[in-house]
Amino acid sequence: MANKAYKFRVYPTQEQAQLLAKTFGCVRFVYNKMLEERIQIYEKFKDDKEAVKKHKFPTPAKYKRDFPWLKEVDSLALANAQLNLQKAFTNFFSGRAGFPKFKSRKAKQSYTTNMVNGNIKLADGYIKLPKLKWVKLRQHRQIPVHHIIKACTITKTKTGKYFISILTEYEHQPVPKEIENVVGLDFSMNTLYVDSEGKRANYPRFYRQALEKLAQAQRVLSRRRKGSNRWHKQRLKVAQLHEKIANQRQDFLHKTSRQLANRYDAVVIEDLNMKGMSQALHFGQSVHDNGWGLFTTFLQYKLAEQGKKLIKIDKWFPSSKTCSHCGRMKASLSLTERQFRCECGFVADRDTNAAINIKKEGLKQLGTA
Repeated sequence: MANKAYKFRVYPTQEQAQLLAKTFGCVRFVYNKMLEERIQIYEKFKDDKEAVKKHKFPTPAKYKRDFPWLKEVDSLALANAQLNLQKAFTNFFSGRAGFPKFKSRKAKQSYTTNMVNGNIKLADGYIKLPKLKWVKLRQHRQIPVHHIIKACTITKTKTGKYFISILTEYEHQPVPKEIENVVGLDFSMNTLYVDSEGKRANYPRFYRQALEKLAQAQRVLSRRRKGSNRWHKQRLKVAQLHEKIANQRQDFLHKTSRQLANRYDAVVIEDLNMKGMSQALHFGQSVHDNGWGLFTTFLQYKLAEQGKKLIKIDKWFPSSKTCSHCGRMKASLSLTERQFRCECGFVADRDTNAAINIKKEGLKQLGTA
């Protein structure tokens, strides 16, 4: 079985928008209440993690007795808040994440509901959801009939738009593709990547392009009285600029990853720590602008659904310092050196040389080198 999500924009009525706002608030409230109780237990038994894990924690039903207004919203949304908190603690105890934090009103507004006894339905540009009934939907593509709806996540953006992500499950057993065409990608701060054939992604750097306009809009916002009508209008303008940049970036990454997934049977990349790179090298804006992490996520699932492979090699592999022609490794190579020159006489672009080495290392892992 495989999963696939379909994202559409929804247009709730004023009454539905009020219920959505109430649901977002209730989900956040229940999450924070449960986290508060878990923190108390954790502080009491923090020397015995097993005792914390085995402790029976309350369900959202407990809070409905003390806070009757919780009954007005979708109970499945509250149940999912409990599951999300449980997952956060599981990740914390396994060392994959930090200690769970309280949810702020400024955080992303969303909630998830599940398909139970046909409570979610799609029909003629509308979607039926628990408590909300029929909500207008802009369905720009059809969901295949063999896809079974499992859950829906409703999200409100900073600009006041509503979206729904419909998670489906379907029978899919991709036939492993015979690996013939392989490419290596070397991460590039400016162009997203350089491949082993010398081609560059030429990422337009949308954030950098909009930086001046964004700075101007934020300066205007800083001069407005917080909470006033003019402040809200300007805040919306700033949010719209950020949303446009994010949409442009996502569109570029989707199209680029799709081209690679269709063209190659395997793609080899380095398993980079982007957060560490942005902090250590003070390249935060450039790293976050090109969205390498999002790009690799898109690439991975687009390859997997076709039976193809994304190969990740060790981030410490010396791809930049190694000569792709003779295999000799340099003792040091500064970031300012954009041409790779080897004692054997080989001269190449630094990034292209690294991409060729990444491809060769990937082929070794595949056993085809």
